[in-house]
Amino acid sequence: MYQIDDLLYLMKRLRTPETGCPWDLKQSYKSIVPHTLEEAYEVADAIEKGDRNELKDELGDLLFQVIFYAQLGKEEDAFGFDDIVDNVVRKLLRRHPHVFPDQQLKAFFPEGTTFSEDEVKTQWEQIKAEERRLKNENAVEDEVKDGAFVPARDSLLKDIPVNLPALNRAEKLQRRAAQHGFDWPDMPPVLDKLEEEIAELKTEIAKLQEQHLRDEDVHQRLTDELGDVLFCCVNLARFLKVNPDEALRSTNRKFTERFQCIEAGLHTQGKSVDETSLEELDALWDQAKQNLKVD
Repeated sequence: MYQIDDLLYLMKRLRTPETGCPWDLKQSYKSIVPHTLEEAYEVADAIEKGDRNELKDELGDLLFQVIFYAQLGKEEDAFGFDDIVDNVVRKLLRRHPHVFPDQQLKAFFPEGTTFSEDEVKTQWEQIKAEERRLKNENAVEDEVKDGAFVPARDSLLKDIPVNLPALNRAEKLQRRAAQHGFDWPDMPPVLDKLEEEIAELKTEIAKLQEQHLRDEDVHQRLTDELGDVLFCCVNLARFLKVNPDEALRSTNRKFTERFQCIEAGLHTQGKSVDETSLEELDALWDQAKQNLKVD
């Protein structure tokens, strides 16, 4: 079987100027980011479907993305694949002192040694705090740039990637703030806040009257208010111990299955969705919900 060294060699061949692949030779860090994100979602999709053969294939595609970045780093003498591996192993050893004594990969605690979940969580927060402290040693001055506040010091939120899907990032921002005491005491106030945000959205909608939805000011106000509603929904999901991304993906999947059921039913009648009234579609939707209901 081929090994990781073979994949590294293959990547090097693809990027060899005279004999490599023209497409691969044109790529840069930025140009392959969309492909990396797509491959990550395809991995998630294969997991959702429970297809292990597809998962194996998609994981290979995702691994190839890492190999590609490593080759680019090697070409500019910034880092190579070995550096990536060394860095992540050291980081994981540092962040799992309850598994690896003294950050030694082959070391074990005496038999019977255990750590509680609270102890592990406390250790994790201490480790992250120390990592932020080290980053902050070279901090300069805070500044306002293009109307946005840019903190000089390493914020508690700084390592949450800006380019995460918005729903996922909202949850991570909330969880991080909550870990440091900035959180609702329990669920009822979250529900109250959700109702408050919906009421504010309704108020903005009521103001529309003759205004056009594409008017820049109107569009921005509605965007802000709807964003607040969605952010609050993520907060509620967190209190319900529900992953909002999983919840929405589940609903997307249900919608897709039901809509496809409608299409199949219409096909047997020799009709299409475009040729069917909304009343008929609603009736078929209710029928699809009943047919696809899980006992």
